Amino acid sequence: MTAIGRIHSFESCGTVDGPGIRFIVFMQGCLMRCQYCHNRDTWDLHDGKEVSVEEIMKEVLTYRHFINASGGGVTASGGEAMLQPEFVRDFFRAAQAEGIHTCLDTNGYIRKHTDIVDEVLDVADLVMLDLKQIDNDVHENLVGVPNKRVLQFAEYLHKRGQKTWIRYVVVPGFTDDEASAHRLGEFIKDMDNIEKVELLPYHQLGAHKWEAMGHDYPLDGVSPPPKETMENIKAILASYGHNVMY
Repeated sequence: MTAIGRIHSFESCGTVDGPGIRFIVFMQGCLMRCQYCHNRDTWDLHDGKEVSVEEIMKEVLTYRHFINASGGGVTASGGEAMLQPEFVRDFFRAAQAEGIHTCLDTNGYIRKHTDIVDEVLDVADLVMLDLKQIDNDVHENLVGVPNKRVLQFAEYLHKRGQKTWIRYVVVPGFTDDEASAHRLGEFIKDMDNIEKVELLPYHQLGAHKWEAMGHDYPLDGVSPPPKETMENIKAILASYGHNVMY
């Protein structure tokens, strides 16, 4: 019997959450409170709908041709997928049994490195890890929690030799400065498990969700970073030996 998961939604033909065309399951619940979150409606741990792995795989397999032809797969995203590790493990096992690539999209805020964490990572062909900010004070201000667990998880992925993509959101006033880019570069420079670093320019596409839920959008009035800023951060991170793109 596979685990039951609580999900927010799924996207059948995603193209930005891993390689190729992907079937993305957005898990319900998150412990971070990112000021720029574009999935504000995924925070509540008790919202969403319950689904079985069998139900999700039935949907996945209808898109198998497009997924496999593009070198794609399935992605567990969120919210935060690792709040429901048993479901993600069983989902990934089922996908791999069908020859489908698996990707874990996580913020790395893992409370304990228990056996279930390894069980998920054992069936994750790729991990996309969000590193929000290396400076802990800025991290707490930006996302509401310390970054100690996140950085420890990044180091654990390196220790395991887990194939990883790093994601770094460039948020004006929080992560767009050169010092932050250098600190990130220093932190990951010796992590040979990292295939690439993806820079994601901040945007306001999720602001309407905050408003619909009756909340003020914390970064109202903050504009996306200019191309010059993105290019500068890209150059800094690339100087530490990693493939960087946006």
